[in-house]
Amino acid sequence: MTETVQVEAARIPDRDRLLQELRDAGLDARPVDEVCIEVPCGDVEQACDDLLALAEDAIMSIGAPFVPMKHDGTIYIRPPTS
Repeated sequence: MTETVQVEAARIPDRDRLLQELRDAGLDARPVDEVCIEVPCGDVEQACDDLLALAEDAIMSIGAPFVPMKHDGTIYIRPPTS
């Protein structure tokens, strides 16, 4: 059975842009619902760490004011708290 890592963005345009970045990185990422992305993987914890690093790089290259956070096997992409 293939495990998946969830990535949840704040808005649809953010999800779409991050989805494209993950696909460009060679991942089999697919959209789920309005703001989620699923990425199939083997070792969930290692894949989650790798995805977090990819998400950070994508956010930096986009120049978006968001912060990726990992929690319980899901990566959340949210605006920074003040």
